[in-house]
Amino acid sequence: MVVANIVQAVTMGLRQELARDKNVIVLGEDVGLNGGVFRATDGLYKEFGPNRIIDTPLAELGIVGVSIGLAVNGMKPVAEIQFSGFLYSTFDQLLSHAGRIRMRSRGRFTCPLVVRAPYGGGIKALELHCESGESIFSHVPGLKMVIPSNPYDTKGLLAAAIRDPDPVIFYEPMRIYRAIKQDIPEEEYFVPIGKANIVQEGDDLTLIAWGAMVKTCQEAIEKLNSKYSVELIDLRTINPYDAEAVISSVKKTGRCVIAHEAIRTCGFAAELIASINEKALLSLHAPVVRVTSPDVPFPMAKLENYFLPDVNRVLKGMEKVMSF
Repeated sequence: MVVANIVQAVTMGLRQELARDKNVIVLGEDVGLNGGVFRATDGLYKEFGPNRIIDTPLAELGIVGVSIGLAVNGMKPVAEIQFSGFLYSTFDQLLSHAGRIRMRSRGRFTCPLVVRAPYGGGIKALELHCESGESIFSHVPGLKMVIPSNPYDTKGLLAAAIRDPDPVIFYEPMRIYRAIKQDIPEEEYFVPIGKANIVQEGDDLTLIAWGAMVKTCQEAIEKLNSKYSVELIDLRTINPYDAEAVISSVKKTGRCVIAHEAIRTCGFAAELIASINEKALLSLHAPVVRVTSPDVPFPMAKLENYFLPDVNRVLKGMEKVMSF
């Protein structure tokens, strides 16, 4: 076992898969000599060389387009996009090609591509650096969407994503890149895509989150001082998501709060609520409550704390559903 934060877990996961499979390569802006903007690829260039850790031009569309071609032809590229807001220019390649290649070729080709991108607010960065676009990419058939919330899951989910035959968007919550440390195995392991984690069990209320919001929700639960028995679900995977875990929990507790950093309208909470209404409506004691960011572009640094959901807003959401 080794004590690691999320950035270190990314490095460990990449190193594990690069050593395991010669077809795995890493490419992106400054991933080689500089070790990445957050140092997630630090040391890999020296260890695996310039043919496996490849510095690219500043062209996200080119990075993803080239990676799709590599993936279709037998390689397993892990493309780093420095910040998730820069992914939008690649959307045509991801929607029109990466997500469709299996169906288009009637199963003759797959696209084992991983696109890593730091996402979410909390670091006072510039415009287009702090986006939470998981619902956009989860709407693309053929794409998988993974968002870990801790170092253990980060390494295991990254290994699972690299081994997956289909394209995976791998969001990394940069607000907690170095805020959480865990003992994680140095040896090979993986966390299955599509399986939620029941962080803690409870009977009064289901609280669902992913990424950095899991830590925020844990802090909110601590502030409750055991006032309510809260079942906290870390979704871990947005597409495919663990509907069975969500529905089973809501049927047990009868109440649900969903917290995410993305804006409210068409955020992934809306999809979860639709599923709950279809499969667990008669178990509900109150309408499901969403704790989200407002429907405005991500603001500049001085307004960031007003924009992002925090512990107090999660607490208000839980009180609202419990007092209905």
